[in-house]
Amino acid sequence: MKSTKYFLVLTFLTLAFNALPARSQEVNNCIEGAKKDPEPIAKLIALGRAKNVARQAAEAANGGINKYRADDAMHGPVAQAPCTDNADGTWTFTFEGTVPGEKTPSFVTAVTINSDTFEVRVDRNQDLRTTAEEM
Repeated sequence: MKSTKYFLVLTFLTLAFNALPARSQEVNNCIEGAKKDPEPIAKLIALGRAKNVARQAAEAANGGINKYRADDAMHGPVAQAPCTDNADGTWTFTFEGTVPGEKTPSFVTAVTINSDTFEVRVDRNQDLRTTAEEM
């Protein structure tokens, strides 16, 4: 039973991290850092959780999913997520979001997650529509 669980976890991680190429516009060095951890599988799973927590924080900061949709990269494999390893035990996800039904990004959000405690900090949450209108 235990070997079956390890096989399933390794299969999942292989598919999750290799299914799609990483985004070229953002660097995701979080995966490389997680792989170097003494417990890489646990850290990679934590990274996936952190991505979801970051997306949920952005949704909450922007009025919920009825008013805000995070970039597709924040819904897919963690290898696609725009993530920076801050080398201090935190990861920062910087991504765009839209108003539901629109294609043009309306928001840019940066969320930092503590990789051990999952403490959340919204570092930046800018409404691009307001900024464009002010210019």
